[in-house]
Amino acid sequence: MPILIGTSGWQYRDWRGLLYPPGLAQNRWLETYASAFDTVENNNAFYRLPAPELFERWRDMTPDGFVMAVKASRYLTHIKRLAEPEEPVERLMNSVRGLDGKLGPILLQLPPTLRAEPERLDRCLRAFPKGVRVAVEPRHTSWWTDETRDLLTEHGAALCWADRLGRPVAPLWRTTGWGYVRLHEGAANPRPGYGDQALRTWVGRIRDAWADDAYVYFNNDSGGAAVRDAIRFAKFGRAAGLRVSRTPEPEPART
Repeated sequence: MPILIGTSGWQYRDWRGLLYPPGLAQNRWLETYASAFDTVENNNAFYRLPAPELFERWRDMTPDGFVMAVKASRYLTHIKRLAEPEEPVERLMNSVRGLDGKLGPILLQLPPTLRAEPERLDRCLRAFPKGVRVAVEPRHTSWWTDETRDLLTEHGAALCWADRLGRPVAPLWRTTGWGYVRLHEGAANPRPGYGDQALRTWVGRIRDAWADDAYVYFNNDSGGAAVRDAIRFAKFGRAAGLRVSRTPEPEPART
């Protein structure tokens, strides 16, 4: 499996004329996106968990081999704050089962105000079915302890490597055999794009940590920066000897 490269979401109106032809109906955006990328991170599920039928529709409109990572509902992470996770995890898994073999990792992005609660995280990770990949993105510094690292390693969960302004915002722990990277905001001009050096640095980190089993998502969607940066990241990855997934070709022009 190559390094899978995509974006965090696909429903952005300012991608018209960049990734989506002008006038293309919105209900065809995912189909068009999936003709150029092999993976996407579904952020919509965080705000409102779609019904299984919608996940089935997304499964059917994407090609064989396409992978959809899913950001867990905020009900689990931000409202319940990981407490009593069994019911919300079951509800989540009942919905995403519509993706069948196209389901990628589940992302647990924790609120920045949630201080370390190892017992809650342990119980939450135990609630997921065996074989489901889970990535965890803590955002409070109290989580950066050996206890957290050991807990993720025990469950085979990936610590999400997150970037903001070209720098890691979390320890670069390798807690399992696969990686999950989110690039939120670059510092290049125009914002929020990434510069060449930042992208090459991330290519090197990923190459040194995982040979060919990682998911990389660009979350700097404004103005199409995520699309352009994903393409450039893939180019640098290939130059560094990585096996990387499809990206649009040629690179879309800036608008």
